[in-house]
Amino acid sequence: MTRPSARDVAFDTVRAVHADDAYANLLLPTLLGRAGLSSADSALATELAYGTLRRQGTYDAVIAAAADRPVDRIDPAVLDALRVGVHQLLSTRIASHAAVNETVELVRRVAGRPASGFANAVLRRVSRDTPGDWAARIEAAARSDDERLSLRMAHPVWVIRALRRALAAEGRADELDALLTADNAAPRVMMAALPGLADPPADHTPARYSPFGFLAGSGDPGPLVQSSGGRLRVQDEGSQLAALALTRARPATSGERWLDLCAGPGGKTAILAAEARAHGAVLEANEPVPARARLVRQAVAGVPGEIPVSEADGRERAASHPGVYDRILVDAPCTGLGALRRRPESRWRKTPADVPALTALQGELLSAAITALAPGGIVAYVTCSPHLAETAGVVADVLRTRDGDVEQLDARAVLRQVSRAPIDLATPIDGTGRAQLWPHRHGTDAMSITLLQRH
Repeated sequence: MTRPSARDVAFDTVRAVHADDAYANLLLPTLLGRAGLSSADSALATELAYGTLRRQGTYDAVIAAAADRPVDRIDPAVLDALRVGVHQLLSTRIASHAAVNETVELVRRVAGRPASGFANAVLRRVSRDTPGDWAARIEAAARSDDERLSLRMAHPVWVIRALRRALAAEGRADELDALLTADNAAPRVMMAALPGLADPPADHTPARYSPFGFLAGSGDPGPLVQSSGGRLRVQDEGSQLAALALTRARPATSGERWLDLCAGPGGKTAILAAEARAHGAVLEANEPVPARARLVRQAVAGVPGEIPVSEADGRERAASHPGVYDRILVDAPCTGLGALRRRPESRWRKTPADVPALTALQGELLSAAITALAPGGIVAYVTCSPHLAETAGVVADVLRTRDGDVEQLDARAVLRQVSRAPIDLATPIDGTGRAQLWPHRHGTDAMSITLLQRH
């Protein structure tokens, strides 16, 4: 049996994303492990898969022009192969003849000889012009400035507009191009050493802001994670800071009860668990999806002591424990627009129609969490999205339903206190205490962090 090539692994990843709703960041490591590729070929497969998925909208416009037909009239498997081929032609240094020939052979294997002839014609037409020529051609057909920017920067128009509004809410709309560029760049692999349980390796570069974050070295970080028993873990720096915003909003005392209400997949839970252990607090976690609850249990396995993980609806879980908890993390389900660097396909999966249902759920989770707070308790409302409807909008709507028993704390001040270096956190025009992290400004996911305290 022939061993899969880097192109095969990239194609299989892209195909699974579109055919099976797979997540590239979860599937690709598994496929790489099965294929047994060299480090160089693994890096190539990763670039081809992630690069193709990031710029899918742009490549579809190129393919439609070169094929002289809409992409929805192309066989889905053939279309995915063409996307991988066009990425090689327009965005890598791979020789054109190799990109064309290998992609045509791939199409022949997955769709037959007639389809390979079609793919050959399309790819040779693409290869005749430069990337700049193709960019000019597809942008000339755009119907608006935002559509033109969408084609150039490979973000759906609605996402561009949502990100522009979020930046404008900080008076920084002029940073949009920098943000879109950062979304299209491969992120550095950031890791965390669970506080009080592990130290970063001496030969690794510390994170810019997180006091226990560090950059992973070259190669697979898996062996380092396994050898540490999970006390060293891969985790975005923004996620680390979000957890710290809750645990260090005020000094913790022994006997406090903490709850991670939407815990899956467990990265923030692990930090909460380590921090709770250091201060004598008791942590509970909840995750309604059984598969994600299993991930939470795995994430906290490296922390001594028992951390119960329930599998209830978060709204019911919180509402059934009124006035109990001193700190609650609501890491709410969201559009994920803040993690486009690490989840390249997500920008094409969500639509504006998804937002109302998500904001309704977010508001219900936050309201239930406030009910579960003990007097003086603090809830951290966190989303991996800067979309104003999911962040400032949800918080404002929930506060309007309260009778003045909740106040918003200054999350930016808390982050400045825990950060190992000065951190540029813009003050929102609405004057609230919300903190917003950004890929282009901080090198993190675009995490929104709001701290609310019950009187």
